Amino acid sequence: MAKKRRKLSKDYEKQIAKSLKDVELILAKINDIQEDDIRDEYTTAFYAVKSKLSYIKSTYDSTGFTEDSDTLMLLYEDSLKKFINEYEI
Repeated sequence: MAKKRRKLSKDYEKQIAKSLKDVELILAKINDIQEDDIRDEYTTAFYAVKSKLSYIKSTYDSTGFTEDSDTLMLLYEDSLKKFINEYEI
């Protein structure tokens, strides 16, 4: 049986690319923190945000744009905003 083609979205790809850059920037800021305890706390807290984005990217790469894609991106954006509000970086 033929494999179903993935539905692609240029706008969604741009959102993912921008989000990857944002995550990279925040990780760089976290790694610049001198105190080990604080850096570890920030890294642990940011892991949830990073893992959501990794899941979004891998899902998009494997299945393409689906009806759940927008919901996943909203969940990622909400967790990013929550992190930024709780941790001053």
